Amino acid sequence: LGFDVDVINSVHFSNHTGHPQGFKGDVLNGDQLRTILDGLEDNDLLDNVGHLLTGYIGSESFLQAVLDVLHKLREKSSNNGGGRVRYVCDPVMGDHGKFYVPLELVDAYRDYVIPQADVVTPNQFEVEQITGIVIHTQEDALRACRALHDLGPSLVFITSAVLKEGEEQDNNNNNNHEGDISNPISIIASQRTQNSQKSDRNSNHDDVWRIDTKQIPGRYTGTGDLCAALLLGHTVSDAAADADDDDDDDDDDDNAFVDLSAAMEKVTNTMFSVISRTAQSGGTSVAAQELKLIQSKDDIENPPQVYKAYRISS
Repeated sequence: LGFDVDVINSVHFSNHTGHPQGFKGDVLNGDQLRTILDGLEDNDLLDNVGHLLTGYIGSESFLQAVLDVLHKLREKSSNNGGGRVRYVCDPVMGDHGKFYVPLELVDAYRDYVIPQADVVTPNQFEVEQITGIVIHTQEDALRACRALHDLGPSLVFITSAVLKEGEEQDNNNNNNHEGDISNPISIIASQRTQNSQKSDRNSNHDDVWRIDTKQIPGRYTGTGDLCAALLLGHTVSDAAADADDDDDDDDDDDNAFVDLSAAMEKVTNTMFSVISRTAQSGGTSVAAQELKLIQSKDDIENPPQVYKAYRISS
């Protein structure tokens, strides 16, 4: 997608945590991250960073140090006359009712990490832990989006949710290329914009979209990571194009309008293509269900057009 990426590991494991025989390796702590940050700064390698994306983090001290990184990046950018560094937070905590990080990270994300984020990309389980809202219906998902917006992020992307079917869906699945979908997996995206009177909470406006896709049997590790990365890329490209038409250079770039339906269609259709290709490769072992990213290069660069988004609140 055209991004030059610097990768810093939060853990150094033998393999991901989905393997049946466990894993070996180390969880990095906050001081180790700060040491790496110092080295990057000493060599002037922090001066042109525009975005920060975080995913799996194994310790609270590392998570706290991430905020030090974010503050340093934003300070550097401001001093250099650049725009606000955009923070996309994937609050990786667990899935399918199971945690795979320490429980104290739930409060850490809710209390001091997500409030600093511009974009947050939880799955259904993670949304429920952060907001305390159990999601059964579309209305539950809308309430959860509002709760996440109230914490700070202007863009909320629930990467996967299984919702009860009902009248609220209004047969909108017919907007999809493949027509009606039984037992779909849903993606919900919400963008909050504010009027000039920011002290008035009623001035908030939430534009919410939904896409339903077929569920593909199996469990595929790394789907959340891929989804967050794609979302960062596609929302940045759209926001940059929008900014070219706007002469306002104030410090509200984090609230720049994004063509949300177009971005989530690109993300969702790429995700579906990658997971479908992985499933079709055969095998039920953990290793066989590793995402076929290299084989899906063309779909990542040129997202297919299968599933369409429909607005559920505005």
